[in-house]
Amino acid sequence: MNYHENHASRALCRLARRAISRPHSASGKTALSNRIASGAVLLTIAALVLVGCGGGGGNAGTTFPANAGQSSTASAPTPAATEAQDSIVASSLVQQLCVAPRSGIDPATGGAFTDQSGTVAQEKSWLRAWIDETYLWFDEIPSSVRAADYATPKDYFGVLRTPALTPSGKPKDQFHFSYDTTVWQALTQAGVEAGYGFELAILKPQPPRETRVAYTDPGTPAALAGIARGATFLSVDGVDAVNGADTTALNAGLFPSAAGQHHRITLRELDGTVRTVTLTSANVTKTPVQNVKVIDTPTGKVGYLLFNDHIGPSEALLIDAIGALQSAGVRDLVLDIRYNGGGLLDIASQLAYMIATPAATTGTTFERLRFNSKNPFGLTEAQAATPFHATSRGFSTPRGQALPQLGLSRVTVLTGPGTCSASEAVINGLRGVNVEVNIIGGATCGKPYGFLPQDNCGTTYFAIQFKGVNNAGFGDYADGMAPTCAVADDFSRQLGDPAEGRLAAALSYRATGNCPPVASAVAKSGLSAATGAALLSGKSMARSERIIRPERP
Repeated sequence: MNYHENHASRALCRLARRAISRPHSASGKTALSNRIASGAVLLTIAALVLVGCGGGGGNAGTTFPANAGQSSTASAPTPAATEAQDSIVASSLVQQLCVAPRSGIDPATGGAFTDQSGTVAQEKSWLRAWIDETYLWFDEIPSSVRAADYATPKDYFGVLRTPALTPSGKPKDQFHFSYDTTVWQALTQAGVEAGYGFELAILKPQPPRETRVAYTDPGTPAALAGIARGATFLSVDGVDAVNGADTTALNAGLFPSAAGQHHRITLRELDGTVRTVTLTSANVTKTPVQNVKVIDTPTGKVGYLLFNDHIGPSEALLIDAIGALQSAGVRDLVLDIRYNGGGLLDIASQLAYMIATPAATTGTTFERLRFNSKNPFGLTEAQAATPFHATSRGFSTPRGQALPQLGLSRVTVLTGPGTCSASEAVINGLRGVNVEVNIIGGATCGKPYGFLPQDNCGTTYFAIQFKGVNNAGFGDYADGMAPTCAVADDFSRQLGDPAEGRLAAALSYRATGNCPPVASAVAKSGLSAATGAALLSGKSMARSERIIRPERP
């Protein structure tokens, strides 16, 4: 995401900058390696996703050295060489050689697409080369993986990853994915995604399933239908959502792939009422910052805000929210990121700056990127460091605007398994400069990694290219960050209600320094022991990353 200043312009078509600042999608003009080799690239390391998806601070003008990841003197390949899919060539030699070349104007650059007619073998050859040049674990790709065994470039890309496991036994790389470039552009630039406007919490993905509404975005089909947090799904288009075997129908109905789709959904509300609504999917504009409020306590005012996505529109909303809390004189903050999977790294850096003190953020590093042993982007230690951004990056607020700062030495975050990547970077970045971060809820997902998304032939690919570490050099949380107090997600109350389980626990811990008794009864979401077909999560991978984007010159 975020991960991580955005995909845009011709400068972007040539290189990768270390920042996730503005959301523009990856250029269709050239492969990442070629952009680097051409040398005319500005890319700042943004502070978000490993989501997370800008340079900023003192490094905004850093240029990337030429000839990273390839030889600038490589000669054009012969047809035989480009058809030899398992022979690794420089990615620049086979970039944008497409089975279905695009024509017209690339909205990311404002120039014409540079796609040329090519073959499936050449698209696969580009993928193998790009992975070899930039993938964090390029030397762990199994030699048994052969391009000819996979029908499409996307299928082939899916296996070009390390098979290694974390200490807990989960895959080290769970985050390899691709996106249609036009869809990726719409989501990251404007926060637009096809759907109904609700976020689902799948507490039990297998029968007997339990699927509930986590929250809704205002003004969306779900909100207009009166669907709110806590509602339980009983059926979708007549298919039993609890015990039904037809997960294809359930997934299609709950997670529509395009606008204009109609589905009948039966829900049970918190009061026990059962009702059926027909929803029509739309291109929903997300509202990533919600429920900003001040809670009066005996020991002072506590600010609360729900932050759901590190996407471009969140920049302006976060600035407004923090500014309002600052004006209200809050002494503490509860940051609710339990459903925030990540996104732009620059957004994460800005948020961390706005929380902390000037002493903590001046001259320190929010996150430092660690690339593979080839150092594919040719960065020095200084260039690989993302500062705490003290000014806006231009996502949805004019670039260079001074950010408000709460000046806190302590913050409480509400988390769960959906807290990933750029959201984890906020926690890790603050801890790296000795801000006390208390985690209330569940363990985070464990994603200290990120991407520089790359378009080729209309598909944007995301392969892990860096690991993020904080100012103290720590970034080892592949199995998640453990909570200070383990507290189950409380679907009986709305988010932001001081009586909601996790927020109530946060307020109690602030006052007493002790975890409330409810913590011992924490529920393990999504870990049903039942067997059978499971529902998908429905959350787009682009919203669970740490993403870095090139910025316009």
